[in-house]
Amino acid sequence: MTLFDAVADLPLVVDDYRLRRHERDTSSGFSRVTTVFELHGDGYVGRGEDVTYDADDHEALQSAHDFDFDGEYAFDEFSAMLDDVELFPEPPGQTAARHYRRWGVESAALDLALRQAETNLGDVLDRSYDPVRFVVSTRLGEPPTFDRIEAIQAVTPTAEFKLDPVSEWSDDLVADLADTGAVRLLDLKGQYEGTEVDQPADPDLYRRVLEEFPDAVVEDPALTDETRPLFDGEEGRVSWDYPITGVESVEDLPFEPDWLNIKPSRFGTVESLLDTLDYCADHDISRYGGGQFELGVGRDHIQALASLFYADAPNDVAPGGYNDPELDDDLPASPLSPPADPAGIL
Repeated sequence: MTLFDAVADLPLVVDDYRLRRHERDTSSGFSRVTTVFELHGDGYVGRGEDVTYDADDHEALQSAHDFDFDGEYAFDEFSAMLDDVELFPEPPGQTAARHYRRWGVESAALDLALRQAETNLGDVLDRSYDPVRFVVSTRLGEPPTFDRIEAIQAVTPTAEFKLDPVSEWSDDLVADLADTGAVRLLDLKGQYEGTEVDQPADPDLYRRVLEEFPDAVVEDPALTDETRPLFDGEEGRVSWDYPITGVESVEDLPFEPDWLNIKPSRFGTVESLLDTLDYCADHDISRYGGGQFELGVGRDHIQALASLFYADAPNDVAPGGYNDPELDDDLPASPLSPPADPAGIL
């Protein structure tokens, strides 16, 4: 039986829905907006978070939403029904947003179906919720400095990090970062196009990253005639994030992966996510969880999935407080405790 088979037949009753808008400033210098979908049915509420990045898409949703989700379904029937639902009152600013919103609705439906069955995802999948190791993802400012690392270490001395290398990193900064011994993931952002975080292929940067951080996993390089030779013999350190939206996208990678960053919202549907997790298990691919500045229940969901499937990996699922411009003194350290009384997805 596949993972999706275990949830496909869950009964689901939807009577109504509501939307909850969230907004928060981040340490990366932008204001994050998300929308939580609440599906109501039989006295229960299921929640899922739409992490679409363009604030205008959330504003359009709030002002013009009119969905007909009501009905009695098996979970897979609800998912199939969504194939014919236009979730955007206006075309989204980014094509990927269609997956993000679909995940917001589907995860809310799965959460509701599990709660209506008075169970949780771990029990249905016959997996345990384990303590979650996490890394703190942060950018280092413009120009890049060590200041943010120092601020995080002052609060959590044992923190491990996921960082986004840029060509402007100085030799001194690279040395300071390497000296921490705490850099676990390095996201080269080489697969992005037309975003504020694009980092063009830079052979000098890639060479420094590979040499100065020999134990770190390196994510999303742009493989060109100049950069591909740098990864000869280093393929086992390479991970993929941005391109990964399902099994077919994994099979289309330039070489068989040893690592994948699993961001549920990129998959759109629960079936695509669970099928990819099955594929990873069958092909011995290591996984870790990734986040997208979730502000609501979406953060709980990515932590729950990490807890169930890759708890010991360097998961980019740190509590949201680590994204705040000013850090609280009582942020939890890794690992996160599993939920004491899980219900729904968590």
